Amino acid sequence: MKAMKILVFFLLCCLSSESVLSARYEAIFNFGDSLSDTGNFLRSGALAFPVIGKLPYGQTFFRHATGRCSDGRLIVDFIAEAFGLPHLPPYLAVAKGPHVRAGVNFAVAGATALDSSFFYAQKIGPLLWTNDSLSVQLRWFRNLKSSLCTTKHECEEYFKKSLFLVGEIGGNDYNYPSFVGGSIKQLHALVPPVVGAITRAVSMLIEEGAVDLVVPGNLPVGCSAVYLTLFRNPDRSAYDPRTGCLRAYNAFAKYHNNYLKQELQNLREQYPHARIMYADYYSASKSIYHTPKHYGFYGGTLRACCGGGGPYNFNNSARCGHTGSTACRDPSAFVNWDGIHLTESAYHHIAKGLIYGGFTSPPLLT
Repeated sequence: MKAMKILVFFLLCCLSSESVLSARYEAIFNFGDSLSDTGNFLRSGALAFPVIGKLPYGQTFFRHATGRCSDGRLIVDFIAEAFGLPHLPPYLAVAKGPHVRAGVNFAVAGATALDSSFFYAQKIGPLLWTNDSLSVQLRWFRNLKSSLCTTKHECEEYFKKSLFLVGEIGGNDYNYPSFVGGSIKQLHALVPPVVGAITRAVSMLIEEGAVDLVVPGNLPVGCSAVYLTLFRNPDRSAYDPRTGCLRAYNAFAKYHNNYLKQELQNLREQYPHARIMYADYYSASKSIYHTPKHYGFYGGTLRACCGGGGPYNFNNSARCGHTGSTACRDPSAFVNWDGIHLTESAYHHIAKGLIYGGFTSPPLLT
């Protein structure tokens, strides 16, 4: 009898927890890059990365390519599911209708926090996948706002029940100069303007009525197959002996994240009524790299599932989806999908860490 009471109590707790998750937010608005793009880049033409529009991209969950840079769902998809909301439609699919109330995704693969003009001035512009930077995405949001709510009071009430995800964004601001030979010292100089662009976006959204905002930091890029391939180092001390990741690039990611956290604290003091949450992508994913088999990653953490060969299965002349590349049989056994992006399984574990595991500060769930 006692065991039955415990079981009933456990079931009631689970049901209560699920209803809270489903009821907490009525909409999600997302801004960012390829880590959260659900189709904007593909709808814009995807000239720089056309393979995203065909299999094996999207093979795991959707069974067809959706414009997501993975084999399946992304972190933003799992967050939407956790709150009982549909997967976010890309802005370019709804800009001229149909009417949406449960949220919109403004993220674009390849997007930067800084405007594209900055990179063209640095002679890096031709490398950009897209010119739809964070400021462009914010402009899209303003354009859509009038179809979401009309009066100031109506907007305030609507946005109080909405979650705003501002990022991950900024990673590409460092990727583009890195890939043309930029030093880590040069990357350090970019951190203040990049973080400044992110915090200005957060400020603007709060001024527009946002109350609950999640701002993610960067992933440990030193564990990325593309970085491990491009910046291979004969010096064994350049690698973390526990994970095999590049120490210097992970240290840089932490530098960006610490700078971002400091600036977010300044925003909290400026906007005490808003709930500005830092999402620690770095720590949530680093635990996977430390104990991959604990999470079911038996295929490896550093080698890409889909690629054209090489020590980390990343070959720039035969990237995932191109001639000469192949995809592994079981993407769920791998952390890395195509050398740059992660698998659905990895994103799922990170999302659970953010929602339930204490990797969001203050916590996403209260």
